[in-house]
Amino acid sequence: MNNSTLMRIGLLLLAAVFVFAWYRYRQPRFRAGEQAPELEITLIDGRKAHLSDLRGHYTLLHFWGSWCGPCRAENPQLVRIYRKYHPDGFEIFSVGIEQREAAWRSAIEKDGLIWPYHAMESRDFDGGATSLFNVKSIPSTFLLNPEGDIIGVNLLPEQIEHLLAEKLAER
Repeated sequence: MNNSTLMRIGLLLLAAVFVFAWYRYRQPRFRAGEQAPELEITLIDGRKAHLSDLRGHYTLLHFWGSWCGPCRAENPQLVRIYRKYHPDGFEIFSVGIEQREAAWRSAIEKDGLIWPYHAMESRDFDGGATSLFNVKSIPSTFLLNPEGDIIGVNLLPEQIEHLLAEKLAER
C-alpha cells in the first residue's frame, strides 16, 4: 500500500469515529424500558414540582421552545391529545428551553398549552432537566407509564396518541 492509500484509510477511520461520537453525544440518556430519573424543577407559578408527582398517570415529558418552529407546529396536536386523554389520566410536563421568559409565557398562552406543568430552562441546553435527560435538540419527548417507566422517546404526536390509545385500552 502506498502512502496516499494509507492516508485515505486513516481519514475514513477518523471520520467514522467522529460521526459515531457525534451520534452518541446527541442520543437521549434514557431509552424506552428504563425508569425515568427523579426530576425537580420550578414551575411557571414558582412551585417546585417533581416528575414523580405524576406517578399514576401516563406523562409526556416535553422539551420545547417558543423560538422552535417544529415545536410550535406540534403544540396544537399536543393540546388536542391532552384534551382527549387527560380525563383518562394523561399529563404533560413541559420544559421550555428559553432565553426570554416573556416569549415563553406568550407562546404558552398563544398556543393554548392548558396543562399546569410548565417549567423553563436556559436556551443553551445546560439546565438541570436537559442535562439529566441529555437533551441536545428540540422538540424532545419522553412518554412515561404510570409507574414512571419510559415507554417512548422522541415520538411524533401521532405516535404518542397511538401509544396512549393502546395502553389506556389495556387498563
